Amino acid sequence: MTTKFKVAAAHAAPVFMKKRATIAKTIRLIEQAGAADIKLLVFPETFIPGYPYFIECYPPLRQAGALARYAEESVVVEPHGGPESKSESDMAAIQAACRRVGVAISLGISERMAGGYTLFNSQVTIDSDGTILGVHRKLQPTYVERMVWAQGDGSTLKNFELAHNLGGVKLGGLACWENTMNGARQALLMQGEQIHAGAWPALSTMQGFEEVADGQIEALMKAHALTAQVFVVTASNYVDETCLEWMRENLGEQSMVKAGGGWSAVLHPFCAFLAGPHTGSEEKLVQAEVDLAQLGVVKVWIDAAGHYQRPEILQFGFDARPHWADEKIGKFDKRAEEKTESPIRPQSEAHP
Repeated sequence: MTTKFKVAAAHAAPVFMKKRATIAKTIRLIEQAGAADIKLLVFPETFIPGYPYFIECYPPLRQAGALARYAEESVVVEPHGGPESKSESDMAAIQAACRRVGVAISLGISERMAGGYTLFNSQVTIDSDGTILGVHRKLQPTYVERMVWAQGDGSTLKNFELAHNLGGVKLGGLACWENTMNGARQALLMQGEQIHAGAWPALSTMQGFEEVADGQIEALMKAHALTAQVFVVTASNYVDETCLEWMRENLGEQSMVKAGGGWSAVLHPFCAFLAGPHTGSEEKLVQAEVDLAQLGVVKVWIDAAGHYQRPEILQFGFDARPHWADEKIGKFDKRAEEKTESPIRPQSEAHP
């Protein structure tokens, strides 16, 4: 396994509510990463087509049209879909960019189920050969996010092996306050996670969160770095004028969300900053070199998947069965399915 390589968080804003334009921007950022010899690039939460900040700002009945438009701009990830699948236009160019420049990515998207309008807050993992390894769907949309996205399930609560250039590095990820779910984090660490992709929106721009949001993100990301003994790459978008202008033109004036925000960094398992934190409306690839060989020294002290778990006292299980119809078929690369099966018994078996 390659132990030393460069990783980066894409601290960037999408072209809000414009899928095609944001896919083009995603490709440009991948190309920038390739030029900088970055091997893994992590994107913010729902980078395509942007985090729907309008759900925090307007009465629900006023949002119906905006939510319908959001569904149309969301991304279908279905490599074997039929005529209704948008996979060729939605993902093929991004996969080609990863393959062309040799960069693996964790990409935050609003995912639309092929042939329908059910949405998920998802992170797509694409290897540096362009292979879609799989999708993690956020288990629990937060607060008013429940108007937008369905709940994910345990079948996507897994790590994905970056096998093409990085020799099987195990990458997991969670979105935003999903990182508060101790069971979700435990599931990833028990499956041998080595790098964690933390995807976030610009929380500190929201009314009531100005003074606390960055501290929340830092606390959660450092907690996972230490308790899971993993490197953490956390990427946030910032709110730019394209977002604010779209809301003004389509929904009216609002004062709940302002420009700027975001918190992006690369963290060592012992919580040292390897890069960042970077905040505000300056676009940047927040990059650092990680050395997986350092995990050995960390795990001498604490190994949560090994000698520090006390399984005779603290037992853990989760339900890894797929619930959604499109998850019950083999959608993605077979090598990912074979290598990322959970070694943890489903909850129903762990606790009869």
